[in-house]
Amino acid sequence: MIPLSAALVEQPVQIFLIVLAIILLAPLLLNKLKIPHIIGMIAAGIIVGPYGFNILADDSSFAIFGQVGLLYLMFLAGLEIDMYHLRLNLRRGMVFGILTLLIPLSLGVLTSVYVLGLNWVTSMLLGAMYASHTLLSYPVAARLGVTKAPAVLIAIVGTIIAVIGALLVLGATVTVAREGAFNIMELLWLAIKLALWAVALLYLFPRLTRLYFKHYSDKVTQYVFVLTLVFLAAATAQLIGLEPVLGAFLAGLILNRYVPAASPLMNSIEFVGNALFIPYFLISVGMIINVRLLANPDTLALSAFMILVALAGKWLPAYIARRIYRMDSCSGGVMFGLTTAHTAVALAVVTVGYNLGMFDETVLNSTIMVIMATCAAAPMLTASAAAKLKVRMMDDDSDALIRLPRVNHTLIPVANAVTAGSLVEMAMLMRNDRGRHSFYALHVRNDNGKTSKSVSHHSLEAARRTGAAADIAVETLDRYDLNTVTGVLNVIEERDITEILLGMHRRATVIDSFFGTKVEQLLRSTNRMLLITRCFIPANTLTRILVWVPDKAQYETGFSRWVRSVARLTRQVGCRVIFHCTTDIQPLIRGVLYAENYGIRCEFATVADGWDDFILLSNKVLPDDLLVVVSARAQSVSYAPEMAELPSFLQKYYSQNNLMVIFPEQFGESVPLTSFTDPLSTDIASAASPVLQRLRGFWRRKGRDKGQNKTEKGQNKG
Repeated sequence: MIPLSAALVEQPVQIFLIVLAIILLAPLLLNKLKIPHIIGMIAAGIIVGPYGFNILADDSSFAIFGQVGLLYLMFLAGLEIDMYHLRLNLRRGMVFGILTLLIPLSLGVLTSVYVLGLNWVTSMLLGAMYASHTLLSYPVAARLGVTKAPAVLIAIVGTIIAVIGALLVLGATVTVAREGAFNIMELLWLAIKLALWAVALLYLFPRLTRLYFKHYSDKVTQYVFVLTLVFLAAATAQLIGLEPVLGAFLAGLILNRYVPAASPLMNSIEFVGNALFIPYFLISVGMIINVRLLANPDTLALSAFMILVALAGKWLPAYIARRIYRMDSCSGGVMFGLTTAHTAVALAVVTVGYNLGMFDETVLNSTIMVIMATCAAAPMLTASAAAKLKVRMMDDDSDALIRLPRVNHTLIPVANAVTAGSLVEMAMLMRNDRGRHSFYALHVRNDNGKTSKSVSHHSLEAARRTGAAADIAVETLDRYDLNTVTGVLNVIEERDITEILLGMHRRATVIDSFFGTKVEQLLRSTNRMLLITRCFIPANTLTRILVWVPDKAQYETGFSRWVRSVARLTRQVGCRVIFHCTTDIQPLIRGVLYAENYGIRCEFATVADGWDDFILLSNKVLPDDLLVVVSARAQSVSYAPEMAELPSFLQKYYSQNNLMVIFPEQFGESVPLTSFTDPLSTDIASAASPVLQRLRGFWRRKGRDKGQNKTEKGQNKG
């Protein structure tokens, strides 16, 4: 097991160079061969490792980075889970978890006793190895975009149950081997510690995260803070006798709602993990595999038998669960592929057994071969089934994709560098990830001085940098125009803007209006959807979104568009949304949400006609809530005379709350999502008739002639 000669490369710089070369070249080479890159990393580890050409030694650096990569992999798996769909599939996942724990355990024990001739205690330990598995092929599912599929979520829940069960069996078996008797008290004590540990993390981590994110917005410090919590959870799990991977996975589940998928922080976490830590882990797995063991016929025969048992033990639960829940074959294949790989827990089980003298070297080497074979098979099985599942999911969504508009163009006017980043982040949280969505950051100036140009440059650079951190392109527009409103209106027409996101106006004087003159002019001059936002806390720390919907809002052309925007924001933040509206509007909102299957926690609160309930709502809005008020332009269908008092209501009752005011799109193209018809058919943005154009030109020329005559008379008098 130990190589006879020292490794060829021992210098740290050269070692790191070789690892980076493997990470760079392995995917490029294997993509042409249609082989998952995970296999390439493992194969590269075999080649350069102690049992290959002995180029690199399996030293402490690979042990550290390999362990970090495994924890990072499990953390990402928990972080990328759609919590809403996870709750929907929790019961099915628990059933599958019990199946994928008991079936391999029973199969392993029976074959070890009656085929291999091992005693019952040793067979239980070997059965725990068969029962455990690792989500090694999860990156394959993530790359193919099926992580929200029920099969993937069921497999993840099953992984948690299987790993915990295998560890409990390991603890009980080791107790019997050391003390000669089964001690149920130790097993109960481990279960109690597990429950207390999980409750402590569920209580502390959300509060610490929300507190930290509110006071520190720097993405570097937030990234370090998140990793600190991950490794704190892993270390505490190890202290109470559990595997660190459970701590990392639970930390990912807890931090899930605080790291939105479209945020710069999420992009940084995925980038570092996929670029360095996870490949390091895969290479380290390959370095422990001794392919020379294939030369031993006894080891080869035992390995083949154990591999067959391992594959059968994981295929049967996936097949049974698929038949119970009437899922298709590709979903069953995804569950089988995700639960096939045996790595960390399996290696820990056989290492403990070998150190206690329960296994000989042949069983240990055969287990290594099981790890090698399952790690190679899992990505291929997952890739094959996940590709078919992705095609089926796209076919199911094809009708919705044709029916709903797929193009969004969001304009974000930015006035300074301080608020530009937060506005862009809010816009990205409402990004339409099921179609093409373009973002434009605009700064309008009417001065060519150095100061004005410097403010414009820094504002647009802050907006571009925020988008780049989340890997989302934000086109910056520096415009010289008569005034801000004119510049915005010109860009709306030039870029075919569908919605405008503005920061809330700050009143400069006592007589200044709540929204400001610029917003009021925009509302009169454009029919596009206008969103005005003010957040005192980061969006990813919101606990609820409360939406106030006026009566007859469903008759506006932009009804479905603003509902989708709120739904996308809710899905990214991961919180609840509560719509306060009349009973006539509730089924129509449900219809829009159902059309694209957003999968958000949606509730409804019935309100009566009038604005008394709106004032009373101020007693229910908490500091961590976001109040979304759907307003209306004057003379629109949903406009009521009471809306004239909306600015004063907001200023008086909601001055300290996070706020977003939406003026839906008026006129424009109607989307046939609901059963009602659009009573509005005239587009105020369309060109006037030729007769009206001539009349306007006549009155303009007449006005200019009068002005010139007055000027000439004044000059003659002078």
